[in-house]
Amino acid sequence: MTTRQLRTLRGASAATVATLLAATSHTIAGGPAPAPLLVALMIALLTPVASGVVGPRASLARLAAAVALSQVAFHAAFQLLGSPTGDRVQADHAHHTAGVALDVAAPPAESAEMYAAHAVAAILTLALLWRGERVIRAIARETVAVLRRVEVPRAAAPVATGTRFLDVPRPVESRILSSVSLRGPPAPRSV
Repeated sequence: MTTRQLRTLRGASAATVATLLAATSHTIAGGPAPAPLLVALMIALLTPVASGVVGPRASLARLAAAVALSQVAFHAAFQLLGSPTGDRVQADHAHHTAGVALDVAAPPAESAEMYAAHAVAAILTLALLWRGERVIRAIARETVAVLRRVEVPRAAAPVATGTRFLDVPRPVESRILSSVSLRGPPAPRSV
């Protein structure tokens, strides 16, 4: 895996886990559940940003910054959009069409429980990502080590019995040259 791919994977993981846990903690703390479309959109928008923040090597400080940035951005977008939940389907009877509208409620007042829930979500996200990467690396190392120890049955080499010097296969070039006649066309006959 290249450094760029690893950084992108770390960023995508940080953005995804941080956003999902922020949405969950927001709901557990008594806020409305965010619209799934908002969650998906924020993950997509935050992945490149988080990828830039986490950097090419594992760093707890950079990972913490990416998690904090992802959670703050998600919470800010949720509040700025008026807590869209996507629960309500609104039918427009005047035009005989039905459309899905985001249920926009007034942003709830921030409470101590909400801040505590987000803090717990941030700590949990950081622990999951930091330890998770180390666990995945350990599993990969052990898997490679086991695969290296596995004996692969090899085909038995043919036993040469009574081979002579002339029976040894020749290189391709010599086989081609030996099949080509070096003799030219017949000489013209004089009458």
